Amino acid sequence: MKHRVVITGLGAITPLGSSVTKYWEGLKAGKSGIAAIASIDASALPVRFAGEVKDFDPTEYMERKEAKRTARFTHFAVAAAKQAWADAGLDKDALDMERVGVFIGSGMGALDVIEEETLKLRDKGADRVSPFLIPSVIVNMAGGNVAIHLGAKGPNLCHVSACSTGAHAIGDAFRQLQFGEVDVMLAGGTEATITPLAIAGFASAKALSTGHASGDPTRASRPFDVDRNGFVMGEGAGVLVLETLEHAKARGARILAEVVGYGLTDDAHHITMPAPEGEGVQRAMKKALKEAGLEPQDVDYINAHGTSTGANDKYESAAYRGVFGAHAKKIPISSTKSMTGHLLGAAGAVEAIACVMVLNEGILPPTINLETPDPECDLDYVPNAARQAEVDVCMTNNMGFGGHNASLVFRRFA
Repeated sequence: MKHRVVITGLGAITPLGSSVTKYWEGLKAGKSGIAAIASIDASALPVRFAGEVKDFDPTEYMERKEAKRTARFTHFAVAAAKQAWADAGLDKDALDMERVGVFIGSGMGALDVIEEETLKLRDKGADRVSPFLIPSVIVNMAGGNVAIHLGAKGPNLCHVSACSTGAHAIGDAFRQLQFGEVDVMLAGGTEATITPLAIAGFASAKALSTGHASGDPTRASRPFDVDRNGFVMGEGAGVLVLETLEHAKARGARILAEVVGYGLTDDAHHITMPAPEGEGVQRAMKKALKEAGLEPQDVDYINAHGTSTGANDKYESAAYRGVFGAHAKKIPISSTKSMTGHLLGAAGAVEAIACVMVLNEGILPPTINLETPDPECDLDYVPNAARQAEVDVCMTNNMGFGGHNASLVFRRFA
């Protein structure tokens, strides 16, 4: 027997603010979190703007000594997980902690620490390399540190599937709960790659936006607009608390939404380009809808991957036409990356949180900077202003380098 799975807690560190409230208020307001890079010297970089987290102090979530010995992507994960834990009203003294798991992934891990320590090795010698290098940079250390902080002794895995990481972590946590392996899962993604090497690497791959003609960084991320020219790097973390319905009810938890469908596929096509017509993500969406027992016309809102790159937005639009047919033009679809930038391994998690908030408030976040729609992106992308709507079913999609696709379906709890 499969268990029903519900969401009972949320935590977010984003370029729009370091709480779910700040993140959601920013999305509803159509506010951009993109600005000139301030955390590193970007003067010699080909791109000098990003979606940085600006109001974050890791010592609000861990001791100062620990903060110095751990990487920024771990700081974000621990903070988002503690927010989600508190939001869900969890108490470890009332839980079987061997049945509480953590799936928190990252696309790149501690690239900032690797860069710093590599320069130290070159300039000062091997004996100056930090003894905390390895436990800082291993990608699973975000989830490992979350487990240590919360005392979670159940399954702990680190998903690494590029920009689909956060969605895969949530989907696989859903599976753990469906099959009764655990009672509670903390799931999501974290990323902190506003570093010289990451900016240079993505820019060299021609994936990053080179900016808007106005010179205004807040206008650079423009999904589905004919003048888009690449994605804007973002950073942050999102973590959700998922529980079996029985467990949530037994402890009197507030239920925010239900997870009802998960589909994952691979394009098997190209290392960076999505498959033509979004063939891979089409299959992921169909699998998620089939599991949810829903028809395409049952979907009320989609949070798009919507990176603001030429190929992604065109093929994602084609994928929606392929799955939803004539109904595709009736479904409001928005890309919140227009406001946050692209949080890479954390994107799927913070976008899932946006879907949960849509289900609870009936407000659709907009796609900002959508001034001249691309004729090949001819769907309702909720341009520039939030919109009220009756929403019972949300879908969120992510597509990653390597061809990794993930679709999640959430439903208003009833």
